[in-house]
Amino acid sequence: MHSFFTLLRAILLVTVTSVSASSFFSVPLTKFAPPNSYLVGLPDADRARAAVLKSFTCGGPKTVLASNLAYVQYTTSVGVGSPPTYYNLVVDTGSSNTFVGTGTPYVKTSTSIFTHEKVNITYDTGYFRGLEYLDRVTLAPGLVITNQSIGDALSYADFGGVDGIIGVGPVGLTEGSLSTNVNELVPTVMDNALSQGLITKEILGISFAPATSYNDTNGALTYGGIDSSLYTGEITYIPVTTTFPASAFWGINVTHATYGSATTVIPKSIAGIVDTGTSLIILADDFFESYMNAIPGAKLNKTAGLMYIPETSVSKIQPLNFTIGGTVFTLDAAAQLIPIGENAAWGLPTNEQYGVVTHMGLHSGAGLDFVIGQKFMEKYYAVFDTDNNRVGLAYTKHTFTT
Repeated sequence: MHSFFTLLRAILLVTVTSVSASSFFSVPLTKFAPPNSYLVGLPDADRARAAVLKSFTCGGPKTVLASNLAYVQYTTSVGVGSPPTYYNLVVDTGSSNTFVGTGTPYVKTSTSIFTHEKVNITYDTGYFRGLEYLDRVTLAPGLVITNQSIGDALSYADFGGVDGIIGVGPVGLTEGSLSTNVNELVPTVMDNALSQGLITKEILGISFAPATSYNDTNGALTYGGIDSSLYTGEITYIPVTTTFPASAFWGINVTHATYGSATTVIPKSIAGIVDTGTSLIILADDFFESYMNAIPGAKLNKTAGLMYIPETSVSKIQPLNFTIGGTVFTLDAAAQLIPIGENAAWGLPTNEQYGVVTHMGLHSGAGLDFVIGQKFMEKYYAVFDTDNNRVGLAYTKHTFTT
């Protein structure tokens, strides 16, 4: 079954503030300056780091810094071993194994235990092959997991700028990742944090926000609960869909979607997934065509895989509305556009406008007809609730920012 999940990943992964209890940890996220940005914004990042380090010694919120790779990938800093070596890992709700070594090599310490298993996983166009260890994993001060499965990537592809992945998807996605015990499920960091009493609820709250620079401390991960300061109004909870294969991931149903008041994009309830590891918002081809055809002059740039929008149409873009769990989640014009200032990072012409919604390469009806990725979650708070098998979404103070 894992081989089927691997195929899905290849298609789909385009790619602390203490709350009310000491078992909750919020992890702030920041933007990372890749090598070709010449460290623009590094002083701001250093100041943010100093503030966080000060909070550790003053009994403040338990936090760690994290980063975003050129606007398209959220990462967080995770310590492995004792003393810990810190790795910059992609936060991925679309996979569930955790591994290091694609940048900074895995440093083995006295807490590293070789399991004599090989690990083999394919993601998007990338992959990693390596060995499995059990080790100590530090997610935040006071949140230190013991005997966590860690992959040591000995060969890999397409993980430039990051050290690996922290997988926070459903544990079923780990099936088939080990060479000998192919049917074994590998407990995730969230599973082990709960079983070891480090958190009291297996809930992950995620707050992203639109970036204003490469080094933009603008988001948070909350292990073990949610942070009410990071969203507005009520959280809408949606049960994980029963439609396969979306049900194997953090899958939900969208019951309806419209562009403006006249164009139906999604006419009926369909299943898809919520995935931090996907940068964009992806729709089945027939849904995407309905959306694109409603924007005058819009067309798919097949080389970039993104929708080009003529300048004359930008000011006329209408809201894109998703009805999920009885609540309408709206993407205004700004939320549908890649900011011109980010074009270079995406490899786009610097004077053209492109959209964050793109096509899947398959028509609807396959049981996984959309992916709600990072660009959607930059506008809405997201909750991944293993205890109750549900996903939560809520409005934030930046839902309608331009």
